[in-house]
Amino acid sequence: MARTVAEKERVADEIAERLANQKKQPAWRDAEPLNRIADAFRRSVAAEAELAEAVSAARADGHSWAAVAAMLGVSKQTAQARYGR
Repeated sequence: MARTVAEKERVADEIAERLANQKKQPAWRDAEPLNRIADAFRRSVAAEAELAEAVSAARADGHSWAAVAAMLGVSKQTAQARYGR
């Protein structure tokens, strides 16, 4: 179920829009817990994008995949598979 950051951002926008529309209709439940999920998801998408940019910058600066992997707490192969292009 791996998705790109752009796909996750699109999903976050769709969730936010659905919740906004839900608030306009009478609801028998408080939507606040769902809003918190949507907000947390949006922050996780932003954090993932920031992490990808940081990895890219580290690689451009000459840091090895082994060093990047150590910072991420994963194997070199996992770091390359996830962030290598």
